[in-house]
Amino acid sequence: MLDDPVYRRLLAAQVISLAGTGVTTVALGLLAYDLAGANAGAVLGAALALKMVAYVGLPPVTAAFAHRVDRRRLLIALDLIRFGVLLLLPFVDAIWQVMALILVVNACAAGFTPAFQATLPDVLPDERDYTRALSFSRVAYDLADLLSPVAAAGLLVVMRYHGLFVVDAASFLVSAALLVSIRLPEPEAGRRVSERTRARITAGARRFAQVPRLRGLLALNLAAAAGSAMVIVNTVVLVRSDLHLGGTQVALALAASGVGSVATAFAVPGLLRRATDRTVMLSGAALLAGSLLVTAAVDGYAALLAVWVVVGAGLALVQTPIGRLLQRSADPADRPPLFAAQFALSHLCWLATYPIAGVLGAAVGVSTVSVVLATITAVSVVAAAVLWPAAGEAVDDA
Repeated sequence: MLDDPVYRRLLAAQVISLAGTGVTTVALGLLAYDLAGANAGAVLGAALALKMVAYVGLPPVTAAFAHRVDRRRLLIALDLIRFGVLLLLPFVDAIWQVMALILVVNACAAGFTPAFQATLPDVLPDERDYTRALSFSRVAYDLADLLSPVAAAGLLVVMRYHGLFVVDAASFLVSAALLVSIRLPEPEAGRRVSERTRARITAGARRFAQVPRLRGLLALNLAAAAGSAMVIVNTVVLVRSDLHLGGTQVALALAASGVGSVATAFAVPGLLRRATDRTVMLSGAALLAGSLLVTAAVDGYAALLAVWVVVGAGLALVQTPIGRLLQRSADPADRPPLFAAQFALSHLCWLATYPIAGVLGAAVGVSTVSVVLATITAVSVVAAAVLWPAAGEAVDDA
């Protein structure tokens, strides 16, 4: 798989841009504090809300028009727009400017990510290679989450935080250069798209309603969102308020979830040669439900680390095979709307679970909200099992 120069450069572009984006997350927090002081949290919260709005609303619209342009040129253009916008961030001096630029960056990401994901099955038509590519992508996301803050801390030793935006801008420029150097397969060689634009916008969502495995995936998206929301939102509360530990322990706890996810993502291709996607994904969601329930009884740091490793493993089991489900559920011409719908619907689940984890957690306590999220996850597992019958699902024998 890595001998394929097109895939190798696509993977490099993904890794480089993810690393740059992680560095910008640190810089954005520092910029918000410079502009808003004690209200920096509100600024960041608003920025994240804008991100979710862009991620939920824009991908289906972008996918509806994407078939009219060359996909490689679209990806390059979105990288170059983000490059230009990030170069402007060091010069902003008002909160509304931050919001406007962040909205543009995330709008580009909402178009880029589904289009990039829909490209991989065309580049790697062999399902075994594609499954490994999904594992690599999952590892890339997790390693970016783990290592980007460390890289940002190192860069801040030699530059002001404004320079981190320039580093991220450079990552998108490198990504664009890598995309310029390749030729992507024609995604619609077999059939030209003739639907009206309105039909294209809703095509992915309609496909989710029609295909049993995709109806099951909707429920599994909610299970994954509940698990990740618990980790992202409440780790700091568990470590600082409940266990009375410091910031280093918060970072290590978040890293524990990433370690569980990375280790399991490497194992998923092998698991999928012995079990169906349905079995692997339902098992991961059940693991999430159980670990969230155990979180309510955690009373020590070592126990929390162990539970978070299990949560990370569950997330990898649920999320790594998603691309295979989408690939099997559409013709090549229909993949961009389907990947865009998955991107939007999964983020809609996060938009629902983040407030539950945060607002409800603050109101009733983290232990109680962990039981609530465990219940949501368990119901999602049952719903997915019902919506996605086992009949017709075969083990990958590649």
